[in-house]
Amino acid sequence: MRSKLSLWLALVALFLIPALAGAQDTTAKIHGHVQDPANAPIANGQVILSTDGKTALYTFTADANGDYKGEGIKPGTYYVTLFATPGKAVDRFDNVKFTTGTDTLQDFDLSRAEYVNKLPPDQRKALEEAKAKNAEINKENQGVGKLNDLLKQARAANSAKKYDDAATAMTQATTIKPDAAVLWLELGIAQTGQKKYDDATTSLKKALDLDTASKKPNPEIEAADDNALGEVYANTNKIPDATASYDAAAKLQPANAGMFYTNETIVLSRTGQTDATIAAADKAIAADPTKAIPYYLKGQALISKATVDPKTQKIVAPPGTADAYNKYLELAPNGPMAPEAKSILAEIGEKVNTKYNAGKNH
Repeated sequence: MRSKLSLWLALVALFLIPALAGAQDTTAKIHGHVQDPANAPIANGQVILSTDGKTALYTFTADANGDYKGEGIKPGTYYVTLFATPGKAVDRFDNVKFTTGTDTLQDFDLSRAEYVNKLPPDQRKALEEAKAKNAEINKENQGVGKLNDLLKQARAANSAKKYDDAATAMTQATTIKPDAAVLWLELGIAQTGQKKYDDATTSLKKALDLDTASKKPNPEIEAADDNALGEVYANTNKIPDATASYDAAAKLQPANAGMFYTNETIVLSRTGQTDATIAAADKAIAADPTKAIPYYLKGQALISKATVDPKTQKIVAPPGTADAYNKYLELAPNGPMAPEAKSILAEIGEKVNTKYNAGKNH
């Protein structure tokens, strides 16, 4: 009995499956894209199907991209009307046939000549003006994309010290858009790397002038520009100008003052400006006392002013030398200059402060 019942249920299932499959194919679908005369998508536009051109039987709404789709449509012939906004029909296709199981494509392209030619003269004129403006915007956007690519290339090249490559990219960029401060800034950095200091000064000053004169000055760009100018001035022995530029950078971005003054200390030390290096190190330490490098460079600058006692023949270091080296060792006990710092302390008869944590390394 159970075997017969199972066989009967199986036969019922076999008959039901094709019946259900057939039922799924009794309706039709629609899909398409809607766009206005300027080729912009009509977001939230409504596509309505009716048999009399008035009474909506099916309504489908376009998404933000102007795409729409619908299903469950009874096969037949319909008016397919586009409403840009509720109650405002803007386009219609008559006698659109829908057949069982098909997905009909029906686009509404309001930029087609057939549609545009029917517009009133004032609307056609406005449309042409809009198209011209859009073309200009698209061209500008393409230019911005190219400039961004060139700027990215230049920054990577400057970081890798491939200054010639960076300068080539930024020369092209500033020719395309000569009113962009950030492009002149990057060009100036590249020219500094090339040791073309006159060119770098011109580029960096131009960047600064452009940004300060803009409607929305950017303190980050101006601070970076002053920082770069400081390096150029230091390398050309214009110490007061270099100091003024680093001070300006620190004033523009107080949170980064320690970094700017550390840069000043490094550049001045590299160029052999002893007194200026000590002054810059003091500013860097005051702005951020947790960084080791300014202490080392201050100690290095001070020890260069050491003298020899004619009676004892011992090295006499200026006041503050031992403190500077010991503070460096406290902050960077395993730093690259730690052996030198310890050696100098020993030479001037000073003990190494052993209270610091030997695990630190800055």
